[in-house]
Amino acid sequence: MRHGSLEATAKALVAEGKGILAADETVGTITKRFESLKISSTEDSRRTYREMLVTAPGASEFISGVIMYDETIRQKGSQGTPLPEICTRSGILPGIKVDTGAKDLAGSPGEKVTEGLDGLRDRLSEYYGMGARFAKWRAVIRITERLPSPNCVSANAHALGRYAALCQEQGLVPIVEPEVLMEGPHTIERCEDVTAQVLQTVFNALYDQSIILEGMLLKPNMVISGKECSKQASVQDVAQATLQCLRRHVPSAVPGIVFLSGGQDDLLATAHLNAINQLPSPKPWKISFSYGRALQDAALETWHGKAENLQAGQQAFYHRAKCNGAACFGKYAEEMEADLSRKTAPAHRADWHDD
Repeated sequence: MRHGSLEATAKALVAEGKGILAADETVGTITKRFESLKISSTEDSRRTYREMLVTAPGASEFISGVIMYDETIRQKGSQGTPLPEICTRSGILPGIKVDTGAKDLAGSPGEKVTEGLDGLRDRLSEYYGMGARFAKWRAVIRITERLPSPNCVSANAHALGRYAALCQEQGLVPIVEPEVLMEGPHTIERCEDVTAQVLQTVFNALYDQSIILEGMLLKPNMVISGKECSKQASVQDVAQATLQCLRRHVPSAVPGIVFLSGGQDDLLATAHLNAINQLPSPKPWKISFSYGRALQDAALETWHGKAENLQAGQQAFYHRAKCNGAACFGKYAEEMEADLSRKTAPAHRADWHDD
């Protein structure tokens, strides 16, 4: 394991004004998204869609890396070039989702633990050989009046720590993603309390596993009101609560924080990121994005599975990436949205579920 290489990769992923495209949806998840737009989901159509994103002209101005799914990293582009190689040639680092999903946690009804540690060392070695230079593992934490339980938080933090240690052993930068879910009627204050608990437990676990903090990235949720909360926090309140929580619980040695969108509308996710970066409080880490739907929704809808729409789909993707790139500097403005006309999103978009 070369520490310098890990640190260099982590820094490259949070280069000035750049973020990460999360294109690691499982076949089941992306099929749901395709079917909601009446797009046929086949191995070829999924490859065409992902290739459209990573080859969008100018995308590497704002996209530093792309997280792939196992199917995608093994695919070749339309000209026969492996997709990881296409990314690398475009100046985008290939990454890979390595967990196998959240499963019911024994002894904790209503809670999940993410699995996938069995055989992970060998899979990471194989992915590195395919060109991957970073990986991602997602834990999901649900909020209710009585949840999360200490058992759930501890089990997921331990798994994240073991995953991160195996990644660094194999030369891959681990993206550590402890997601406190937006679903529920909880207040922003409750979200902050739970997020603080989760982050503290996760970094304790990373310390126990001797993780090189300079060679990892954190992918957290923003501190935000639950979707069903009667009082939705303002953009400024979200920014202040989020940064306060991160400053209290994320070590300064971590080079970057790349937020997940967590089901937020694409414009709101950009506005929140922008507001966080505009705050005057010191930020010892780069603050950027690792969005899935918030980068892809407009591009997917514009493309709609039709070859004649491919260029327009790329333009929609480039536009969203550009807006989020500006938000990394706190320089996003709503007027930027006039650069590209946006279609109305499908009403059922909120039902799509990230893995």
